Amino acid sequence: MVHDKAGYKFFCFSNIFPIKDMAERDILKLIIASPNKDLVASLRDTLQNFPAHGQAANIGEMSFEVLDVKSLDVKLTRRNLKVLTATPVIIRIPERNYDKYGIPEDERKQRYVYWRPKYSFDAFLKQLSENLIKKFNEFNGTNIENYDLFEQFMFRRPTATKVVIDGKEYVMVGSMWEFVWSYLDDVQLRVIEFGLDAGFGERSSLGFGFVNRVGERKENLDERNIVSSRGH
Repeated sequence: MVHDKAGYKFFCFSNIFPIKDMAERDILKLIIASPNKDLVASLRDTLQNFPAHGQAANIGEMSFEVLDVKSLDVKLTRRNLKVLTATPVIIRIPERNYDKYGIPEDERKQRYVYWRPKYSFDAFLKQLSENLIKKFNEFNGTNIENYDLFEQFMFRRPTATKVVIDGKEYVMVGSMWEFVWSYLDDVQLRVIEFGLDAGFGERSSLGFGFVNRVGERKENLDERNIVSSRGH
């Protein structure tokens, strides 16, 4: 299964929305994103068969009737792009970069620390760029090296999310952001577009790092019920 394979999973997903106190018979939506066309097609075909067989989509402890499944093909434009995080972005600073980013001695842990707003914003952007480029290179077989992917950014708020993995509870420290570009060059356009499908940052297969383009998807999302999948 994709979720069980080692390394990058190349998919992410939104929160269930609209966010509210859910009641029986509410119509809700979920977006699953991946640059893997085969994965998107397989997921779409599987979910489309749920209504005919009376199957429910189980998410955590909740169960949903699938009403509709559609694919979105989202392409970015080069100019005046704004992207908002819909779920927290997780970035870890590896031990080898503690000196580089000035991580205080008393806060240094073995292997890594989670980025927090008290640390350098440069550390966040460089680690996020590195994460996106590594995933892009692995998926596409390319060799893009260190690159400044981001132009303007606005930190919105920190987050701490509890998740259960293999029966053990962990706290994932993340953050919410707004990113803006007046113009994207070829590398930025390709990698950021990939990031919308694969997720920004780490732990995207757990639902972190899902991002939306402002001004484009809201109109599309209003047309979809319960589960939508998107890919190139």
